[in-house]
Amino acid sequence: MFDWKKPTVQMLGRWQPWHQGHQELFKRCFAKTGQVIIQVRDVGGASGGDGQDDNPFDWDQVCKNIEEGLSKDGFQRGAHYEIMLVPNVVNITYGRGVGYAIEEEVFDERVTSISATKIRKKLREDGKL
Repeated sequence: MFDWKKPTVQMLGRWQPWHQGHQELFKRCFAKTGQVIIQVRDVGGASGGDGQDDNPFDWDQVCKNIEEGLSKDGFQRGAHYEIMLVPNVVNITYGRGVGYAIEEEVFDERVTSISATKIRKKLREDGKL
C-alpha cells in the first residue's frame, strides 16, 4: 500500500502520452525509495507553456495510459505509486535545501530519442488521435 509518510520520489510532467522513456524514468525513481508520486500537470486541451501546446489527452486518459504502461512491468497504483492532478506548473522554485534533492536522470540515446511529439504525430497519422 502506498504510504504517504514514507520518503517518495516525485515525477512531474504532462505525460502526453506516457511512453517507454517515462517508463524507464519511473523505474529509476522507484529504485530510490520504493514508491513514486506521479504528478500530472492539468494541461489537457490547453497550453503547457512555450512549445507545449499539443496536449490532446485529458486527466482520465493520462491516468489510464500510465496505469497500463506501468502494469506491464508489474507496478500497481496504490501500492507502488499514486497519480495526482496538479495545476499547470511551469516553474519550480525553492529557497534552500530542506531535505530533498532535485536530480536530472541521464539516459542513453535509445531512451532520450523517444519523443511524445513523434508519438502524437504517429497516432494522428494512424487515425487513433
